[in-house]
Amino acid sequence: MNAYEYWLTFDEATKKELEGITDKAELEDRFYKDLEFGTGGLRGIMGAGANRMNKYTVSKATKGLADYLNACFEGEKSVAIAFDSRNNSQYFAEVAAGVLCKADIKVYLFDTLMPTPVLSFAVRYHNCTAGIVITASHNPKEYNGYKVYDSKGCQLVPEYADKVIGYVNAVTDIRDIPCSTLEEAQNEGKLVYIGDDTLNAFLAEVKTQSLYNEPSELKIVYTPLHGTGNVPVRKILEGMNVSIVKEQELPDGNFSTVRSPNPEEKDALTLALKQAEAEDADIVIGTDPDCDRVGVGVKHNGAYQLLTGNQTGALLVDFVLRFKKDTMPENAAVVKTIVTSGLGAAIAEKHGAKSVQTLTGFKYIGEKICLWEESGENTFLFGYEESYGYLAGTHARDKDAVSASMLIAQMASYYKNNGKTLVDALEGIYSEYGYYYDCLETFVLKGKEGAEKIQAAMKAMRESGESMFDDLEVLYDYSKGIDGLPKENVLRFDFKDGSWAAARPSGTEPKLKLYFSVKGENREQAEIRQQTIRNTLAEKISD
Repeated sequence: MNAYEYWLTFDEATKKELEGITDKAELEDRFYKDLEFGTGGLRGIMGAGANRMNKYTVSKATKGLADYLNACFEGEKSVAIAFDSRNNSQYFAEVAAGVLCKADIKVYLFDTLMPTPVLSFAVRYHNCTAGIVITASHNPKEYNGYKVYDSKGCQLVPEYADKVIGYVNAVTDIRDIPCSTLEEAQNEGKLVYIGDDTLNAFLAEVKTQSLYNEPSELKIVYTPLHGTGNVPVRKILEGMNVSIVKEQELPDGNFSTVRSPNPEEKDALTLALKQAEAEDADIVIGTDPDCDRVGVGVKHNGAYQLLTGNQTGALLVDFVLRFKKDTMPENAAVVKTIVTSGLGAAIAEKHGAKSVQTLTGFKYIGEKICLWEESGENTFLFGYEESYGYLAGTHARDKDAVSASMLIAQMASYYKNNGKTLVDALEGIYSEYGYYYDCLETFVLKGKEGAEKIQAAMKAMRESGESMFDDLEVLYDYSKGIDGLPKENVLRFDFKDGSWAAARPSGTEPKLKLYFSVKGENREQAEIRQQTIRNTLAEKISD
């Protein structure tokens, strides 16, 4: 209630919104904690309050970042800022720009909505000290977020995020954080608008990852899901037969044609699949609002089948390494996360590339790119995670649905020219490497009570984990730090037959996620085994 009373003094709009809330639970959720600036930056529901995304929480995060940059870097500092199509994204980007400029930090602000991977590229392209992108990625419309990148275009890993968090937490009075107007900042030479030149330079780099350009009859239906992918993805697919989903072509922060703009979910691709059926298209490609994730649908035997992130990842690993076999360096490496299927790793190793595992989050894959550039230990070829994120090349240090869309389209063209679909190609991989059934189950647990339930479930699994399964080979508790990786609240159960399951609270949403990768002779056998494992873990969540 003290926090509530404090916020009533901010401005009339904030006061009016808060006084209009009569639900006690709603008020508690807005004020039981501050919206935390974590290793992934900020992400939360938009609205007034300490536990919400608004101009004050954005200003606080930016002031902390500015203080960190001014304290830890010498000479002129600069930050590139991008934003997606969400409600308030451009506004929050402009608020951040004003706070940075007032702190004597130069800002390169995109003049229109732009994909996250383009921001990652722009940081190095403009020799910036850091980067910010305003996005909540694939979350529902109520959310927005704030991600910070280092000078190499990589999301902050814990070592540096912890330092920034310290400066952010030191900002206590958030009502009157100094902020320049954009006009003042531009007149003083502290604000520079960027746009087409940067995007075109990014696309030129993406094209260097092109692998297959033979003519093909492939038909593609593409949807940007009201997000930032519309212009760059269509540009990178120029020359191919691409049909756009008109209802989802233009930016719309309400994402009015979908329940949630997440290409991991079938609902989001419903319109694209209907259009594909009407047009007899071969594949469907859908990118999320900030265009760092991509979902794929494939026409096979007269019906459309959606690929999982693990399946697309495995196909891309195989495709990229096949086409690079004559130019692949001896120290070539493919990187995946600890909750991503081992199928891609097996493919990489058979092609002669090293397979490296990181914690969940593409920032750790980006970190590997940066470290290897300095050490020469490995040459990065491809990185991917089960949550529909892929990267070929080093033009970005984050997952990139623009380059991934290009490679998916080229891969589908290659197989079509050889009389196959991507499903045929996947079946060929299964016949060679064995069947992998990979899936994810998400438990949504909102508010203070939900957060406590997630903590209790992880505690219960941690305490009884080794006795939960008869065929458990090893339980990995990543909160203790394993294989030199940073500590993270993840449990992974590895079984004697090569299957595994993992439990992980989301770092950006009120969710507890259970990941499964089950090996079997066929899908039916693997599904039965997965359900047995799932039911044992789920008991700890419902207790």
